[in-house]
Amino acid sequence: MWITEVALLGVVCQSIFAEQTTIRVPPIKPEADSYVCTSVPIDEAEHYITGFKAEVGESHNAHHILLFGCDEPGSSEIIWDCGEMSPLAGEGLDQAPTCASSPNILYAWAHNAPELTLPEGVAFRVGGNTKIQYLVMQIHYMKQQDQEDTSGVTLTHTKEPQPKTAATMLLVTGGVVPPKSTESFETACVIDESVELHPFAYRTHTHKHGVDVSGWIVQENEKGDDMWTLIGRRDPQLPQMFVPVSNQSIVIEQGDLLAARCILKNDENREITIGPTGSDEMCNFYIMYWADSDKVLQDNTCFSPGAPYYYWSSEANLNHIPL
Repeated sequence: MWITEVALLGVVCQSIFAEQTTIRVPPIKPEADSYVCTSVPIDEAEHYITGFKAEVGESHNAHHILLFGCDEPGSSEIIWDCGEMSPLAGEGLDQAPTCASSPNILYAWAHNAPELTLPEGVAFRVGGNTKIQYLVMQIHYMKQQDQEDTSGVTLTHTKEPQPKTAATMLLVTGGVVPPKSTESFETACVIDESVELHPFAYRTHTHKHGVDVSGWIVQENEKGDDMWTLIGRRDPQLPQMFVPVSNQSIVIEQGDLLAARCILKNDENREITIGPTGSDEMCNFYIMYWADSDKVLQDNTCFSPGAPYYYWSSEANLNHIPL
């Protein structure tokens, strides 16, 4: 049980006894382009999260919701402004990061995405002796709200140990899109940890200028040719759900390179920067994977400065780049 005042519901799920916990932001009238966070401490028992469902109601006030696992939250307040470089969420809110250190992204929602149920035997481990002692929910409100909002996330979880540990990796860029142009934003990172990862779902996220987002595993053969294996590709204007990986036999190992690309089309007369507000853009590709036991990545973010400063062909020296 979480140490919080939330409703719990016992249900039977995948032959295990599971509970459902709903985490909601306290009532707030957010400003435009504001980011607010609230945290939930976890008790001493180890819990296994097997499902997520956004609770946004019919008004869909929230632009996106992120759920982080933290050792300590960024603030001890019930609710705080966690937008960092974005405008203030509201008067009287403290400004602080999502987590005090080393945030772990567990779940992300936007664009009317449906609920997510993890594969049987796969779960996010939280509480107990794990590094995740708090859950921090971040909500981005793109528009100012005149009515109070209490959006949130419902978690399905159990105390019954699951054999496979889930985790999420984020590939993300910075960069700038010139006026009246189409630009490719790319990032790539080598897996330098001794792991064996099995991606089972992916998610794309941009704002309104996104055309196409894709993620890949890149391996070099003996001749120095890069072999590209697609993890997933999706139009980011569709519901931004976690989509099942088509090839469930894909394995990511030490020495492999993970790469992501966003195609952004700017029809406007202004320069558009990758940033946190609704007038900015974003380039995000999430990989949700499982590993045996708890052998997941310690470094779960891959970042590049993006266009016009970074491209696969030059900075990463990649070849045979797919269209």
